Amino acid sequence: MSLTLPSTREEAWRWSDLAGLPALADGAPTGELDAPAVPWIGCGGARLLFLDGRLDMVASEPGALRIGPVDATTSHPLGQLASGEGWTLTLDAGHAAPATIEIVHVATGGANHLPARIVLGEDAQASIVETFVGDGWANRLTRIDLARSARLMRSVRLLQASGFTSLRDEAVLGDGASLVSVVLGAGRAGTRIDAAVTLAGTGAFAEYGGALLCRDDQRHEAAIVVHHAAEQGTSRQLWRAVADDRATASMAARVEVARHAQKTDGEQSLRGLLLKRTATVNLKPELEIFADDVKCAHGATVGELSAQALFYMESRGIPTAQAKALLTRAFVADAIDRIGEEPVREAFLAEAERWLEQQA
Repeated sequence: MSLTLPSTREEAWRWSDLAGLPALADGAPTGELDAPAVPWIGCGGARLLFLDGRLDMVASEPGALRIGPVDATTSHPLGQLASGEGWTLTLDAGHAAPATIEIVHVATGGANHLPARIVLGEDAQASIVETFVGDGWANRLTRIDLARSARLMRSVRLLQASGFTSLRDEAVLGDGASLVSVVLGAGRAGTRIDAAVTLAGTGAFAEYGGALLCRDDQRHEAAIVVHHAAEQGTSRQLWRAVADDRATASMAARVEVARHAQKTDGEQSLRGLLLKRTATVNLKPELEIFADDVKCAHGATVGELSAQALFYMESRGIPTAQAKALLTRAFVADAIDRIGEEPVREAFLAEAERWLEQQA
């Protein structure tokens, strides 16, 4: 397979490491699925299991989800590889998905590409949780269209043991629509989380963020652009990164405010925690504002665990390793707490706990 990949000379890809993708693209999946190991949360709603990008109908219960060609195109260099058969969720005005929808993606080597489309009508509501496990390159494109006052909660767990996971989300929000998207990177694979969110309607709300946990030589990267194209829009980007050993976490968060998008409220909070000084966290908050009646702010900090807090906890009998785990858990919890459904939130926190327990 011939790949044309972005260069690190391009500003949007300056921290990327895509060197391993050609080898993964040329690899072949084994197609072997360990069914008991599929990490279902058990939310009671529709569920889909994709094995190497192909639907396993026996293990799936599609419900309102439609399987087949997806109306989703993009010029994004990785996203455009995801075309053809995928999944679509369409909810008419006033309808709500009866329970959280679960989608599990299992990779067994090689590369797989899958498109998706989410279309919510006026006042429609849905909650979706996606989980990525296995080995290989899983590449996804998701197009999201939210009509007036529609609400979508989307939670993503990146748990692959090796390889690479790349996500490209493109969302357009109508008047008063709400999109909350939370990502947890707690696997061993490299990741690229890429999103372009447009608040096209008056009073739209978007929140995009999460927690990226990396160790060894692992690399996590997030590049999110939120474009305010209408008045009274609100956006939040809250990211937390924890880097251990020689790992690298990079987060770029951009807010664009058009000239006519008055009374915009935009906020970015990017924080990195270094568990060892050999690790790296790169942060790049950006504001591009053409309107004059706005409230926008950003903050970016990178540091280590507080020596004073560690001393305080150790002086009260808490072992050093446990004290470090408690402080790290508190650091990432505020990003995961954005998830609205308790079973999903607890499952994400449990994965973060497992990652912390492996900390040396």
